[in-house]
Amino acid sequence: KIINLYMNGGDFVKKALIVGIDEYPDAPLKGCINDANAVAELLRTNGDGSPNFDVSLKLNVKTKAEFLDLIEDLFSGDADASLLYFSGHGSEAGHLVTPDYRGKDLGVLMTEVLGCANNSKCKNKIIILDCCYSGKFGESSTTQSNESILGEGVTIMTASSRDQVSMEHGGQGVFTNLFLQSLRGSAADITGKITPAGIYSFIDQSLWAWQQRPIFKTNISQFISIRDIEPRVPKSVLRKLGKYFNSPSDEVKLDPSFEFTNNPNYKHEVIEPYAKDENVKKFKELQLFESVGLIEPVDEEHMYFAAMHSKSCKLTALGLHYWKLAKDTRF
Repeated sequence: KIINLYMNGGDFVKKALIVGIDEYPDAPLKGCINDANAVAELLRTNGDGSPNFDVSLKLNVKTKAEFLDLIEDLFSGDADASLLYFSGHGSEAGHLVTPDYRGKDLGVLMTEVLGCANNSKCKNKIIILDCCYSGKFGESSTTQSNESILGEGVTIMTASSRDQVSMEHGGQGVFTNLFLQSLRGSAADITGKITPAGIYSFIDQSLWAWQQRPIFKTNISQFISIRDIEPRVPKSVLRKLGKYFNSPSDEVKLDPSFEFTNNPNYKHEVIEPYAKDENVKKFKELQLFESVGLIEPVDEEHMYFAAMHSKSCKLTALGLHYWKLAKDTRF
């Protein structure tokens, strides 16, 4: 399916179940409660303080039955997004382990959780697991081990592959630490949206030094933003891409009047034409575009020299994408 980065505007009904379990009888953990608390706190609001997910935080769930009830409740109804985050033990046999494990019955089967998500009427089902062997999630018990059976609207992100453990460091899961950094803004796109794909990309690039690999599986037609922060480029400025560049191949001609320091009031050599307020304002916005990779100077290394040497600037490939969005009034 074609994946779009944005859903159309409007208010969304989003709910999240955040589960952290440290208290296992024979194999206690130390960082899962910390992880769950931190994730819940960030998901409740967006970067500007506006409401985000309606969060249910459940710490040290005792039994398999209790956990299953919580999962079934999460995926009931028709919310725009239902998100499950789990931090605890995972088993090689494909369980999210609960403290009442006994014999081969170690807890909730990953296939049971996936079944709830696949059968849910919620538009987006997002499952994030920080546990050992979590990469097994999404695999069928009746087909080849590497075959995924995700229903429509399901996205899975796991801390490790199907054969790997999930590590803790400094009282927190390595994966969750990066997930939290993502939610704080490290995975945000230029407009301030933090999508599952952006989160995975950030975590995947950041985990290279650790002996675990995150897994990302999805079957969606549109990504929903998990959290929004203040955009790196204000939308009012971003819309001007379509004004400054009439076509994708256009170049904006620059000259010394675009550089605000090229003014007789500054004690250094100045070059005519001197700084003009209108051009200076425009140039600052062009420099902002350049700082996030939307445009680049032509035949110069820096925008400053492009202006002082009367060169130009042009759209990058990423800039072309946002230019099209600006022209289509998509933000």
